[in-house]
Formats: sequence, structure tokens, C-alpha cells
Amino acid sequence: QVQLVESGGGLVQAGGSLRLSCAASGMSVSAYAMAWYRQAPGKQREFVAGITSGGATSYVGSVKGRFTISKDNAKNTVYLQMNSLKPEDTAVYYCQGTTAWGQGTQVTVSS
Repeated sequence: QVQLVESGGGLVQAGGSLRLSCAASGMSVSAYAMAWYRQAPGKQREFVAGITSGGATSYVGSVKGRFTISKDNAKNTVYLQMNSLKPEDTAVYYCQGTTAWGQGTQVTVSS
């Protein structure tokens, strides 16, 4: 069965950085598009960043220039480098691929 496990979340001050990881099993990130979503309390889950099997990337406008999605096919892992974090980035971040979702990792940005 496909499993996605996120890690790297935590508490940071505004302007700080975090690197999230999504370790995949039961599938190859080289063969599928992968994405990061986030969900803040009381809000719908929203798309944050995506990467195609070929490596093309896309981002929601609010994170462009600050976040970078990447992957290491050999490690079967997808990353989200988050720089210049803002309080409005506070959310649970989820990794998604094929029909699978990870359990989420909490990112909290204090002002």
C-alpha cells in the first residue's frame, strides 16, 4: 500500500526557514506528480506546490519566491523548502501523490 510520511515541521519565528520531507513507499516519486497542500484551522485544504514526474514545478501565488518543491528520486523523497516564513503560513502541511495522503506535519510561525 502507498504510504507518505511527512516530517520536518515545527515552531519557527517569522522570517525563519523549515525544510519538510515526504518519504514515499509503495510508489516511486519519479513516476508520479507529487504535491504539498496545507490546511489551517477552520480553513479548507489548499494546494501549495506541485512537481511533475519530469520535475516541472508550480506554486500558489502566496508562496512563490519563498518556497521550493524538489525531489530526490534515489531517496524516493519529496521536499518543501520554506524560507521567509510568515504567520499566515501556519498550517498542517500534507504530502499528496496518486490517491495517497500523508498524515501531515504541523508548521507554526510566530510573529
